[in-house]
Amino acid sequence: MTRLAVIGSNSFSGSHFVRYALEQECEVLGISRSPLPDAMFWPLTWNGGEALGARFSFLQADLNHALPRISDALAAFRPSIIVNFAALGMVAESWQHPLDYYCTNMLSQVALHEAIRRLPGLEKYVHVGTPEVYGHTEGEIDESAPLQPSTPYAASRAACDLHLETFLREHRFPVVWTRAANVFGPGQQLYRIVPRTLLALRLGRKLPLHGGGASTRSFIHIRDVCRGTLEIARRAAPGARYHLATRRMISIRDLVELMSRTLGGIVEDLVEIVSERPGKDAAYRLSSERVRHELGWSDEVSLEDGILETLAWVDENLSMVGEMPVEYAHRS
Repeated sequence: MTRLAVIGSNSFSGSHFVRYALEQECEVLGISRSPLPDAMFWPLTWNGGEALGARFSFLQADLNHALPRISDALAAFRPSIIVNFAALGMVAESWQHPLDYYCTNMLSQVALHEAIRRLPGLEKYVHVGTPEVYGHTEGEIDESAPLQPSTPYAASRAACDLHLETFLREHRFPVVWTRAANVFGPGQQLYRIVPRTLLALRLGRKLPLHGGGASTRSFIHIRDVCRGTLEIARRAAPGARYHLATRRMISIRDLVELMSRTLGGIVEDLVEIVSERPGKDAAYRLSSERVRHELGWSDEVSLEDGILETLAWVDENLSMVGEMPVEYAHRS
């Protein structure tokens, strides 16, 4: 049985990955700075997931303030794989709080890596990164594209990626990198574009559309990301980098229009055009050919099916999520 530690286990991606890893017969230690989420945001409570809980343990601890506790817990658990989702992840807010982003996304990560690089039995460390490190790109890019970050958030993530390259070379630290396209699915934070749009449509609210929604992205369902992440964790060689993305690109405007049509709405009645976020990259088209060819991965959940699944989650929890704030609240 694979012993797997998930740092940032309460994040949207981390929480879904915890459940998926447990379904694949792993024993999982979750670590997060926040307490376990409410059931509506915690996939381990959905559809009989509680039965998987016997192989899950949890530590609430913040990388910025409690690294010794985290190090002790990892040493006691002795994972063969660590998957790290922990990061501050908002572009616009990184301009307002750049020091927090560098502390969490780089300095605390460096301290973590130094603490765990001699961890007995550690075979793989999966660093869950972001395509934001590439900045705006023209055409399709593969994993060899240069890092050209446009924001403090992206720069803090790129700096950590470069640091990990030095540990790979000098210490043979068994790092592999994943960079996924825009992830979505049920249980996602309400400030993200898919749940926020669906909630606005259900409640008759206006949706602010930054820059008119001209930027284009690939949207990938969280289950496809979880499958790819675990496959990479188990099979990739240290030093490998993989993109997880669909081959379908869509503008934010067209995505919102797709959701409006799905619910019988009119996009012009829904959106309110507001200014673009500073440093927002117009597009990045990630090639996922490497993970497809080397590991046999492919995306399986269509954008339309994923939207319907997320809508079902919104509807099931509408009385509660309808009362929650939809704006991101920064935490240092």
